[in-house]
Amino acid sequence: MVRGGPKLDHGRRRELGQSFQDGGEHYQQVRPGYPAESAQWLVPAGARDALDAGAGTGKFTELLLGMGLSVTAVDPSGDMLEQLRAHCPAATAVQATAEATGLPAAAFDVVSVAQAWHWCDAPTASTELARVLRPHGTLGLVWNQLDTSVPWVHRLSRIMHAGDVYKPGFRPQVGPEFRDLEGHVTHWQDRVTTTDLVELTKSRSYYLRAGEATRAKVLANLDWYLHDHLGHATEEVLELPYLTLAWRATKT
Repeated sequence: MVRGGPKLDHGRRRELGQSFQDGGEHYQQVRPGYPAESAQWLVPAGARDALDAGAGTGKFTELLLGMGLSVTAVDPSGDMLEQLRAHCPAATAVQATAEATGLPAAAFDVVSVAQAWHWCDAPTASTELARVLRPHGTLGLVWNQLDTSVPWVHRLSRIMHAGDVYKPGFRPQVGPEFRDLEGHVTHWQDRVTTTDLVELTKSRSYYLRAGEATRAKVLANLDWYLHDHLGHATEEVLELPYLTLAWRATKT
């Protein structure tokens, strides 16, 4: 069961997920990476081959490569994979989905899904990812989210419509192909300017799917909050608190 996560029906999930088919260059520029600790905790000792599903522009792929793994990166968006190939040339990029990778069975020691599991059909993706994992292989699910326990960040997340903020007690849904689901949290900060925050807002699915009037309202509220209410100067560097939630489970 999913507890404490965004409530999206299948149609809405597909609609919002489609918003990332384009805009790979902007996504690569403005979205944060992940702390190395999250990958180090997730990847089992002795792993050699990794699949990064829903890899996007390669934010998590880069960490896996840095750990010396042979990495195959899968994403349904050709635009995202173009950025991944440019930034992570050592990875093998494949245009496919987590539900249907088209990859050989029992080919990987670990499969990661970073910032993408909520776009997947969890039961179908679990079955497919278990198929490509070797016996006792690891499934890793990762999310960056704003640390909304900090009051000013909580209000910021509401203005940005940062919908993928998970409540305490959240556990992602995985299929019966996996057991021993356990979680890990990394606290960290990203150095951003107020302009960066505006661009980050523009990369979110809510903004990408909104009409012009809604977009203008979001940006006006953000400008007021950052510059008038909080009193930050344009281009002032802020320490933006994040949590990285990582989950791992073992193939049964």
